[in-house]
Amino acid sequence: MLNRTTGQPPVLSAALLWDAWETKEPLQHLPWLGHLLVGAMLRQVRKTSAHLVCLNTGLRAIPRERRRARDRTARLIGFLEGVTEAAVAGLREHDRLVLAREQMARRLRGRRGHSKLPQLVELVLARPLVSTAMIEKELKLSTRGALNLVAALGLREITGRGRYRAWGIL
Repeated sequence: MLNRTTGQPPVLSAALLWDAWETKEPLQHLPWLGHLLVGAMLRQVRKTSAHLVCLNTGLRAIPRERRRARDRTARLIGFLEGVTEAAVAGLREHDRLVLAREQMARRLRGRRGHSKLPQLVELVLARPLVSTAMIEKELKLSTRGALNLVAALGLREITGRGRYRAWGIL
């Protein structure tokens, strides 16, 4: 199927490959592998630079009856709608992170030039979850210094624990 879809646009080719994987079920106990292979194909043709992890999120938004319809056209349209939903979810997440960056940038005003707070902002935006140990290692700080920076930045504690806590942007 990959060879037959070579001349097609990348997203249509991905839809056809996904449909072939779903209907033929070459590995019945590994249905999730098809989504990764579709992401790898899109990366191979340089349509994306990373796996489409959110592809599953977009497909979950489409009712099962549409994704598993008997009509191939309906299945392909369902897949394309799932890609659209995944793109919308990705844009929403991007907007949320941009807003979080702007809010954290406000807290950087008036700080000294050698402050580690801007580095913490970049670390928190790069990783969804940060712990004290991660902050210590990345920014080369003491435990108390890392906790002080977390308090100054106003990160939200996620774990709800007294020890081995983690913070992130929610």
